[in-house]
Amino acid sequence: MNVELITREDLREFKNELLNELKQIMQPGQGQSKKWLKSSEVRKMLNISPGTLQNLRINGTLRFTRIGSIMYYKLEDINKVLEGNGR
Repeated sequence: MNVELITREDLREFKNELLNELKQIMQPGQGQSKKWLKSSEVRKMLNISPGTLQNLRINGTLRFTRIGSIMYYKLEDINKVLEGNGR
C-alpha cells in the first residue's frame, strides 16, 4: 500500500490556486460587461433617484435579487426595461 502525506503547506498552496482560478472565472472578461449590477450602479446607469428605483422594484417593472442587505439587478432585465419590453 502506497501512502502519501499532505502537509499544511500543500493545502495552503492548493487553496491559493483554487481561489485564483475561482477569481478568474467570476470576473467578467475583457470587453464583457457585468451580468449583475448593484443599486448604485443601476441608478447611475439610468440616471434615476433611489426612490425611482424603489418604485421600479415595487411595481414589478425591474426584477431584483436581494442577498443580505444588497440588491442586485440583471443587466439583461435593465436592457429590457430600456427597450420597453419589461413586464
